[in-house]
Amino acid sequence: MGKEEISVSEATAVGLGAIIGAGIFVLSGTAISLAGSYSILAFLFIGALSVLVAMSLGELTTIFPHEKGSTYSYVFKAFGHELGLLTGVMVYFSFSTSISAVAEGFGSYLSSALHEPSLSLIFAAILVVALTLVNLSGVQKAAKTDLVLVAIKLSVLSVFIVFSFYFAFLHFSPSHFSSTPSQSEVLPFFSSSIAIFFAYTGFQVITSFADDVKGGPRNAAKSVIYSVLISMIFYVLVVVSMIFLVPVSQFRIDADPLSFALAYSHAPSWLHVLVDVGGMIATASATLAMILASGRTLYQISVDMKLPKLLAKYDSSRDVAPVATVISSIIAFITFFAGNIYVIAAISNFGLMFSFIMSNLALLHFRRRGIHGTYVMPFFPVTMIISTLMLLSLMLGFPREALVINMVIIIIILLISYILKDLKEFDDRLSKVK
Repeated sequence: MGKEEISVSEATAVGLGAIIGAGIFVLSGTAISLAGSYSILAFLFIGALSVLVAMSLGELTTIFPHEKGSTYSYVFKAFGHELGLLTGVMVYFSFSTSISAVAEGFGSYLSSALHEPSLSLIFAAILVVALTLVNLSGVQKAAKTDLVLVAIKLSVLSVFIVFSFYFAFLHFSPSHFSSTPSQSEVLPFFSSSIAIFFAYTGFQVITSFADDVKGGPRNAAKSVIYSVLISMIFYVLVVVSMIFLVPVSQFRIDADPLSFALAYSHAPSWLHVLVDVGGMIATASATLAMILASGRTLYQISVDMKLPKLLAKYDSSRDVAPVATVISSIIAFITFFAGNIYVIAAISNFGLMFSFIMSNLALLHFRRRGIHGTYVMPFFPVTMIISTLMLLSLMLGFPREALVINMVIIIIILLISYILKDLKEFDDRLSKVK
């Protein structure tokens, strides 16, 4: 009997589960605090960008349907070891640093529920330790995308939206949408877009099982686009709902914006508890998934790029890469001290932005050589150029700390890459002499 295939609607549901999750629970308030009501436009801007990136990745998926490394695999195929390694490690650092951002969200929602705001970071650190141990034990086999968790997240957000619209019906105030002068400038719009970018990028998960989608990678590509479009509509509704409850000038950079909005509007306690529990479920499941994904990404890069064997250590009985998983959690702990939730999200986003730009260039590389997928990016190369320019425009919004940290990482990776290359060439020469 052949393996069971996933329908387009099921694949789209998985994509929705990966996209609509921790990002909207954790960073929506930060986006509003930076750009005020213009954050609604920023959500549409990043949504449109995500659709274009999804189209590019969709075609690459149909060109290489059996590649599991996603973006860095495509770059490796197109440009070789050095750029492939650089892209892979940048994606890995994006995953591993995002662990701390999402865990901070969990800590904030739990501390909100317990009315102990000073314990937020402690709760976040405990979560990372606990879920690292869960991953190392092999229990992560039961932590695959679960439609029940997806249903819970969407249901909680739907209740939040309905309450907010009802509240607006009774107490609507147009002044809630009045942005401050600092929120109305150009740079804050791109800073807000950086925070929002973190909330959209889960659509990549569909590319990891493109072979299993009914109709093949072509339908998987469609599922990616559908999931992004539906998420964009949902996100805009959530942000408008939040502004119904709280004036844009009152939002601040914190990791539990939905709780803040409900507290500000004196919402019923049952709704506050529901949203706090929903936020904890969304952030805990996302933290578990990111620890798993980052550990496996480092393991896969180590195997593909022939990195030191210690990094490629794998426990097949527990289906876990123990060394890679521990390293990912250590990076997450270090990232806790990098800055506030916005800075941490920006550090994480840089690696994804870099990988998407390189994926676009990889697609251009293959197209120039006459290689096409069964799904073709519409209006190529115009859409690819627009996508790349939109990604580059996000550089305007990155905080200085995120840029400095990522530039240092890039330099270190390039140095290590060339050292490894020289060592390999030296070993090759020695073996020839022998």
